[in-house]
Amino acid sequence: MNVKRLMSITMMVLLLGTTALPGLASAKAERTLKDESIYDLLVDRFNNGDGRNDADTDTQDLSAFNGGDFSGISLRLQHILDMGFTAVSIGPVFQTASYDGNEVLDYTKFEKHFGTEEDFNAMLDELHDKDVRVIADFPLAGVSKNHVWASKLPFTQGEGDTIDWKADDADVQKTLLETMVDFVKTYPLDGLRLTKTEGYSKEVLNQFIAALKKASPDLYVLSGEETEADVDSQPNDASIEALRQSFVKVDPDSSPMNQFETSNPSDLIEFDQLTGPRFTYDIVEQRMFPPTRWKVAVTALFTLPGIPVMPYGTEIAVNGKEAPESHPLFNFKTDMELKELIGNLNSLRNQSKTLRNGDFKMLHNKDGYMVYKIYDEDESWIIAINNTSETQSYELDPDEIGSKKRLRGLLDSDQIVETEDDKYHVVVDREMAEIYLVKDDKGFNIPYLIASIMVYVLFLSFLWAVWRRGRKARQERKAAAKK
Repeated sequence: MNVKRLMSITMMVLLLGTTALPGLASAKAERTLKDESIYDLLVDRFNNGDGRNDADTDTQDLSAFNGGDFSGISLRLQHILDMGFTAVSIGPVFQTASYDGNEVLDYTKFEKHFGTEEDFNAMLDELHDKDVRVIADFPLAGVSKNHVWASKLPFTQGEGDTIDWKADDADVQKTLLETMVDFVKTYPLDGLRLTKTEGYSKEVLNQFIAALKKASPDLYVLSGEETEADVDSQPNDASIEALRQSFVKVDPDSSPMNQFETSNPSDLIEFDQLTGPRFTYDIVEQRMFPPTRWKVAVTALFTLPGIPVMPYGTEIAVNGKEAPESHPLFNFKTDMELKELIGNLNSLRNQSKTLRNGDFKMLHNKDGYMVYKIYDEDESWIIAINNTSETQSYELDPDEIGSKKRLRGLLDSDQIVETEDDKYHVVVDREMAEIYLVKDDKGFNIPYLIASIMVYVLFLSFLWAVWRRGRKARQERKAAAKK
């Protein structure tokens, strides 16, 4: 990490202590699904924590079980916490014929490769102790042809070796409802994502949702697909496509991003979906450099209206057109250049209720240069994302934020004040982004000066400690040589 980046990040943390913490206290008291940011993973592909359940695993075969388990999630919880995620989606956990958990064999048993019931409960305890919520999937179709119910419930042939339950059959509906209700009653999950819902009517899905909410009133019920049912949240395909189109290359047609002014703030927004090609794949297809593309993209992900979802591996720019290529076993030894930025952005979002739930207004959007405002009665933020090949400038009118304000950049320590032409000039270098907190301009900013001084004191202390350690090592070597 270079010196400038170190100072910027340290200052951001110090400044947040004087700006956004009241929002955080409020968020803790009233935390809802819209306050979450979700890390989406597959148990088998995240981390292998217990070798005792590795029978028949093969890390060299992408189609086989690779060894990830519940214990592995617990052991790598700090990795998730470092990125600031407040919820983890772990996919299907039932006995399954496929590594991704979708080809369910029995909804009443855990997959032995993932661990035991005790391991599952221990994982839930670990995550809940850190105030991280856990969401599991419940596939409603595409189960294994060898499912234990195949001999007693009607089904139709699915893709490959899978079957789809007859969604309009009363026995199917009753059995599924009872099973999913028993699941959330037995285990203290925070959310259940219903997947492969296309064959089920809105009325049937609403029956499922009502029963789940009755069994667990605080449960988040999500959908893996767009639906008219009364789920708490679902993906917005149009928004996802707008994000991918607007950030996959420089100088794009970013006009689809205007739809965020009218999008549902409860929608799930993401660049990647584990059911399709990774965003890095599209970037490479455009012959672009993934780390640069992702840096501007994640700034948008954590500041736009909606609930951000980030699949595992984004922090190392995982590639892949389709499964299983797009589902590699996570390599924790790979350079994680994006991890720190994701953590910083998520920290800003977690500490500001306005960033999570404020009103949204697109101020400028042309060919990849976007400037938008997020605001409420307590705070105003200006986000500037320059996804173009040239430095860009936007004249922000004081009518938007008021006169005599200071825009304090929290990613690169940029500062903007009103100039003699009665404008705020928001200037951003090519392929860069900045997040500004709008504050009153009171001349000398005492907290900011203190933060600046502390940054330099911390950095000089670090240099002194390194020099002292080196000097001590040299003295020890000389003493050893004399002997």
